[in-house]
Amino acid sequence: MEDLFADYRLTASGLLFEANDGLLAKLQSVMKEHGLSGLDLHALIRLSRSPGRRLRMSDLATQMSLSTSGITRLVDRLARSGLAVRESSPDDRRTTYAVLTPEGAERLAQALPDYLAVVDRWFTALLTPDQLASLTEALRVVRDAVFPEAAAHASD
Repeated sequence: MEDLFADYRLTASGLLFEANDGLLAKLQSVMKEHGLSGLDLHALIRLSRSPGRRLRMSDLATQMSLSTSGITRLVDRLARSGLAVRESSPDDRRTTYAVLTPEGAERLAQALPDYLAVVDRWFTALLTPDQLASLTEALRVVRDAVFPEAAAHASD
């Protein structure tokens, strides 16, 4: 039984979860300073890295692991703040896109230097270029296996 408690898989998954939680905690002050929640920032980043700075609502929901109603509430909140809008597809009235507004791009551009400084200090700068490349590739392999529906539409 002792060997079970010392299993390397517990160590690996535990370190991943602790690193994620720690990095998110470090980013909280940046998000608060810029008046964005974690979901807001994540959505704006996803939209900014997508072709035409737009994503189908269903794809954005999948990438963010949100329900249809959850993504609707998020995009509606971003729309009330002028950071995104919802647009119907001219080709298919059943399809709606979330689109980053110029104001949303500007707000994200203001937040990203602070965000990236925290990511650099507490994540990327702690690793050698080879370690970062290996970790990025390893995380992509895991993400693609456990979350293929997001991987199919991800801009990484």
